[in-house]
Amino acid sequence: MKNAISLLALSVSLAVSGATFAGPAAPLPKDLPPFGEDKPLPVAQIEKRVLGNGLEVWVVPRDGMPHVDYVLAVRNAGFAADPAGANGFASLFAGLLTEGTAKRDSRAIAETAQGYGGSVGAGASNDGVTVYADALASHAAPMLELLAEIVRSPSFPENEVRLAQANALQALKANEAQPSFKANRALLAATYGDHPYARTQPTEASIGAVTPDLLRQAHGLRFHPDRALLVVTGRIDAQEAFRLAEAAFGDWTVAGAEPPETPAARRTAQPSRVLIQRDGSVQSTLRIGRPAIAATDPDYVPAVLTGTVLGGGFSSRVNQNLREDKGYTYGASAGFAPSRVGGRIQAGADVRNEVTGAGLEEFFKEFTRLAAEPVPEEELTDTKRYVAGGYLIGNQMQGSVAATLASNWLVGLPSDYLANYVPRIREVSAEQVQAIAKEYFDPKDQSIIVVGDAATIAGQLEPYGEFDVQR
Repeated sequence: MKNAISLLALSVSLAVSGATFAGPAAPLPKDLPPFGEDKPLPVAQIEKRVLGNGLEVWVVPRDGMPHVDYVLAVRNAGFAADPAGANGFASLFAGLLTEGTAKRDSRAIAETAQGYGGSVGAGASNDGVTVYADALASHAAPMLELLAEIVRSPSFPENEVRLAQANALQALKANEAQPSFKANRALLAATYGDHPYARTQPTEASIGAVTPDLLRQAHGLRFHPDRALLVVTGRIDAQEAFRLAEAAFGDWTVAGAEPPETPAARRTAQPSRVLIQRDGSVQSTLRIGRPAIAATDPDYVPAVLTGTVLGGGFSSRVNQNLREDKGYTYGASAGFAPSRVGGRIQAGADVRNEVTGAGLEEFFKEFTRLAAEPVPEEELTDTKRYVAGGYLIGNQMQGSVAATLASNWLVGLPSDYLANYVPRIREVSAEQVQAIAKEYFDPKDQSIIVVGDAATIAGQLEPYGEFDVQR
């Protein structure tokens, strides 16, 4: 859901940016007709079954392309399950699932998937790991067998592990050169403290410590059928999908321990002030944030809309202020990032050195204005249309539907959230938005992270307190 909205926002931003650089935009024609009435949303018919081993199976039959998509999600297998000192382990773990099994090497896996008219892959999030596959409907059965092979018997070959480590180290080296990477890491620490949600970014030590044996142990610990969901979408009958799921996963059993449930993340934190020194920097990277709510919190939907009004797209308040009005930055953003047992807000921008303090001031002005004044009806309605449109566009493809259902399930949201999200967005009132802003965007509660050259910008930060200077 969030990814779909972000992609839509980026598309709009790029389109408008291009028009801006090409010259003044042409005025819109006068007397444009009003928006049409909102149309009823199509509701996915989800068939459900639980296998004898506890694996949940959800099937969403859809007409259209003769294609089938699978997403298997495993709860409490992601970054939150990584022990202290193993930062980012889940990312390597997920990436290596498709690089070898007891029967096939990485090339054979890729070629087999291509032969079925599709592909396979995997990824990690705070709360879980997802493994996905797609194929022509005529190859639905063998593709699900391949997915089961990847999920149940990954081999983590030595050569593939070493290659993944080398690639991860190169990526880390490139990331460490980016001020945004350092700023985000510091803000995660300020927000979550020692909670596992703060440990999503790998370190050189954590990458180097990974071994095939550790990966196999993690697989046995994290991948259990009774904490997994298989979503099937596409041109397939529900009963046939259940039959294939039973054949591929029905005898999947795992003996032994499971990782403990993730503890709740904190809802408040003492604000931090951190200045990360970047010698000779000509701009400052700003990050502002604090702990917030989990995805299952009753305030989540109003919070999404509040974050979008404030900083969720090109027309959002902070972007219009800092970019369009003041010219401080190419883009500014703000919003909520929820997970299963906690969440956070984050705002940020890259600004010129000479407006570092002014940039922070404008962020906090918008925080305060949103809490002090109800959002005008036209702005609220336009934002609702933007959120709803992004969500609907993002869930047009059947693979996206499967991914959304799996992602929602990982953070604790029910299956009917897919259909109920847009109607609930439409019900949010200006009073709710104002209440959310008062609760979570009070400037005094925000941590501030700045990456830049202290010699140039330190004086501008004095009104915001004493900063801990780091390298």
